[in-house]
Amino acid sequence: MTSLDRSTLRMGSLAPTGVLLSGLVGAAGIAATVILGADESGWNNFWKSYLFGYMVAVGISLGGLFFVMLQHITRSGWSVSVRRLAEAFASNLRWLWLGFVPIIILVWSGDGGVLYPWADPEIVKSDIVLMKKQGYLNTTFWSIRAICFLAAWALLAQFFVGQSMKQDVDGNVARSRRMQALAPIGILVYGVSQTFAAVDWVMTLEPTWFSTMFGVYWFAVSLTGFFSCLILLACGLQSMGRLKGAISREHYQDIGKLLFAFGVVFWAYIGYSQFMLIWYANIPIETGWFLPRQLGAWKWVSLLLIVGHFALPFVLLISRWTKRWRNLLAAIAFWMVLMMIVDVYWLVMPTLPPGVAHDAASLAQLTEDVNSGAVSVGWNLTIANFTAVIGMLGLLKAGTFAALWRCSLVPVSDPRLDESLAFENI
Repeated sequence: MTSLDRSTLRMGSLAPTGVLLSGLVGAAGIAATVILGADESGWNNFWKSYLFGYMVAVGISLGGLFFVMLQHITRSGWSVSVRRLAEAFASNLRWLWLGFVPIIILVWSGDGGVLYPWADPEIVKSDIVLMKKQGYLNTTFWSIRAICFLAAWALLAQFFVGQSMKQDVDGNVARSRRMQALAPIGILVYGVSQTFAAVDWVMTLEPTWFSTMFGVYWFAVSLTGFFSCLILLACGLQSMGRLKGAISREHYQDIGKLLFAFGVVFWAYIGYSQFMLIWYANIPIETGWFLPRQLGAWKWVSLLLIVGHFALPFVLLISRWTKRWRNLLAAIAFWMVLMMIVDVYWLVMPTLPPGVAHDAASLAQLTEDVNSGAVSVGWNLTIANFTAVIGMLGLLKAGTFAALWRCSLVPVSDPRLDESLAFENI
C-alpha cells in the first residue's frame, strides 16, 4: 500500500497568496471587460464577452459536480484521493450564481435584446418563428428557469462538498451512504438543468435555430474543461510539495482516460453527429447556425477545433504512457483547456444578420460578401474577449483555492481512501 504523507495534505501558507492574486486578476479582468467592451465595440460585444467568460467558468465547475456525483453513484474507490480537488471546483457553484445576476437584470430591464434577440419585442413582432416560441422564450419564464438552475447547482454543491468536508472531522461513515443515496437524484437534476441552461443561455443567442443534441454537446465541452483543469491542479499542487503519496501515476492515467473519452472521442462524436444530421437534412432554419462558422475567419476556428480538439489530442492520449507521464499530461491538459475556451468562443460569438442567408444568390456570393466586409458574421476579436475569460478564470481559481484552504486536500475519513491509495491499473 502506498504511504500517505499527511504533512502534505494542507495548503498551508500557499493558499492565501494564490487566492488573493487570483481574485485580483479576476476582478481586474471583469472590470477591463466592462471598459473595453463598452468603448471598443458597444454593449453587444461586452455582454457576449461576459457570457463567454462566464460559460467557461460555470462549465468547468459543472464538470466537477458531475464527477463528484458519478463517483458516489458508482461507489468508486480509485478516485477518492482526487475527489477533493473535484469538490473544490464544484464548490464554486455556491457563489458563481452571482455572476449570472447581471444578465438576468439585463433581460428583466427590457434591454435583453442587446444579447438575446428574443428579448426584443420589435424583433419578435417581425419574426413568426419567434412569435410561436414566446410561450417558452419570454423574460419571466426564462428568468425563473435560470434561477432554478443556479439554485439547484448551488444546493447540490453545498450538499456533496459539505458532507465530504464534515466527514473529515467526525469520520461518520453514514455521510458516505447519504451521498451515495442522493447522487442518483442529483445527477438527474444535473442532467436536466445543464441541458436546459445550455439551450437557454447559449442556443437562444440565435433563437430561430434548434438542435436536440446541443445540451449533450455542452456536456462534452464542460467535461473537457474540467478534466483538463483537474490534471493541471493535481500537477500544480504536487509540484509545490503537496499530495505526496496521495496521487500517483495510476490516478493520472485514469484521469487521462476520462479526458480522452469525454473530451476527445465523445466530444468529436457528438459534434460530428450534430453537424452531419443537420447538414444532410439541409433545412435552412437548421443549417443557418453552421453557415457563419464556415465563413470568414470562423472557418479557421472550426478547422482549429477539428485538429486541436480532436486529431492532435487523440494521437497524444491514445497511448497509456502519455497519460502516465505527469509533465506531458499536464502540457496536453493545458492545450485542452485552451481548446475548451476556443470552443465556447465558437459557440457564443458568431452570428449572421437576419435575412442575409435567405437573400444571398449563392454560397459563393455570400462568402465573397463576408470576405469583402459587406456582411458581418460576428468576427470581432477584441481585448474584451480576453479580459472576460481571464477574469472569470481568475475568480474560478481563487474560489477553488479558497475551498481547498479550508480543508484537507484528501477526504481523510472516507472509508475507501485505502483502496484509492493502493490503486493500480491492470
